[in-house]
Amino acid sequence: MNVCMVGHGMMGVWHSEALQGADCCLHTVVGRRPEPTAEFAARFGYRKWTVSYEQALADPEVEVVIIAGPSETHAEMATAALMAGKHTLVEIPLAMCQADAERVVALAEARGLTLGVVHPMRFRRERDALMRRVAAGEESVSHAHGRFFIQRRVNIGATGYKRSWVDNLLWHHTTHLLDIGLWTLSGGDMRNVESRVRSIRGLMPACDPHTGIPMELVLSLDTHDDQSLACIGSYYGHEYLYDTLTVTDRNSYRLDERSATLATASGVQPIDSEQHNAWQVPLDFIAALHQGREPKVPGWSVLPTMRLLQQVQDQWDAIHGRQPLPGRPQY
Repeated sequence: MNVCMVGHGMMGVWHSEALQGADCCLHTVVGRRPEPTAEFAARFGYRKWTVSYEQALADPEVEVVIIAGPSETHAEMATAALMAGKHTLVEIPLAMCQADAERVVALAEARGLTLGVVHPMRFRRERDALMRRVAAGEESVSHAHGRFFIQRRVNIGATGYKRSWVDNLLWHHTTHLLDIGLWTLSGGDMRNVESRVRSIRGLMPACDPHTGIPMELVLSLDTHDDQSLACIGSYYGHEYLYDTLTVTDRNSYRLDERSATLATASGVQPIDSEQHNAWQVPLDFIAALHQGREPKVPGWSVLPTMRLLQQVQDQWDAIHGRQPLPGRPQY
């Protein structure tokens, strides 16, 4: 399997680290500027590098494309990769609106290609036993909660470099939290999870005059079984918080991505770091291709999250007016 990596930021690094020992070839990396792209290719042993995505897709040797560029380009780049006949793994989010997400999924299905999405929270081994019990009806989830707080007053990414794009709290970080919440409440049944939802409401302020985007969010959801889900986040936060809490009829489980710990009634235990957990995603995707199976997070399975996020976006648009935002073009 010859892999083309699009983007060489933090996730490009993590995916490349994971795949160095996998049954695949790091074939091509695509970047914006020649010098850092060439340096990245040399660092990880890519055979080729280019600043032309079209050139990379035209290479018949490339079989797999991993899209790790700016969020606003994901749907367009995934569409181009699928049209070129490449199996495609897309960083979260798959798209910045429901319609684009549905189009990408439909295209992959129509062309008989494998489409995966990077939702690393679903890969947490620490959740496996709980998910089996929930799916079997042995344990019942009453509440799921997720938090993401970080300071993003200036456009500096996790690598410490100024980015060429602007992040989006709803369509990026809340996508992580809403998706894992739905996954947990339903015991992993993403085909039927939407039918369980009774209502969803999102609260976001008007755009910050400095950044041009809404900087805080509160999302609440309830199901017909009286389960509740809450996602809260802020780009004003001085303390970096990134965790989830699941409450059941037997226990509570607080998984902290920052400290790499899991707290339950039995105490606190160490878990895989966020980086080490994320390594599982591209490894699973390559393995799925070799084994002829679906990846753990196939494209269709993120559509419930995309559709519910669209409802929250529509609620904000109704209050503040539908408008293009930095990092999210007008749809």
